[in-house]
Amino acid sequence: MSMSESSTPSELTERICALESQAEAYQRTIHDLRTRDALKTQFLSNISHDLRTPLAAIITHAEILREGMLGELNKRQLDSLGGIVSGGQQLLDMIDEILTYVRAANDQIALTICDFEIADVIDQVRQLNEPLAAKKHITVARTNGDDIDPIDGDRDKIKHVLSNLIGNAIKFTPQGGRVWVSATRHEREVLVEVGDTGSGIAPENHELIFREFAQVDATPSRPHHGTGLGLAIARRLIELHSGRIWVQSELGSGSRFYFTIPTTQQAK
Repeated sequence: MSMSESSTPSELTERICALESQAEAYQRTIHDLRTRDALKTQFLSNISHDLRTPLAAIITHAEILREGMLGELNKRQLDSLGGIVSGGQQLLDMIDEILTYVRAANDQIALTICDFEIADVIDQVRQLNEPLAAKKHITVARTNGDDIDPIDGDRDKIKHVLSNLIGNAIKFTPQGGRVWVSATRHEREVLVEVGDTGSGIAPENHELIFREFAQVDATPSRPHHGTGLGLAIARRLIELHSGRIWVQSELGSGSRFYFTIPTTQQAK
């Protein structure tokens, strides 16, 4: 005999009322969570805008002083100003990353479709990262991609993704290591790989690193700092292209990040 068959009408009514009450409580919880998430996103947007303007002014004035436009400075003064500019630019990049995340969270990012050669974008990002790589004596090579025909996509968004992946590869690769980028065409999509000889990522953290604000090492003493948004933004930008992004890695064996881009896009 089932529970419903052994229950009286009044008991069934009480159970239905209890279930309805639970459902209402769940709905209120969901509403509260959505409200808090919206407030968090709005807070991030507001605070990032408020921080960006004075920080940009600090960098500009430091650069004016460093260029000697207000008088000649000695080496120690120039070195100090260099530290201000470098640190300020690092903070500004983090703020811009937060603003990009906010736009993505609010579905405010649209693709500007054009024809471009993926090899050219890779080379441009490599050149931008050469100073950072040179400091650690790391080679960054593009292994192929010259034979790929122009593809449709948002050049700047793909450049953003590559900048994040190549920058991370250099950051987490020790002195004298190696970073490589390859691009191959497979039927109707292009597969891009960014690999390194760095410390690697444990398999249980492969999904974690693509989550917002996630840090594999979240301790205050961790050697590498950031917003924890870079890969989450990269995933969103690739998904806007109807592509995929993932990682293959093990601790001590380096990492290989992959993403795909369909060769033709529809404006979104």
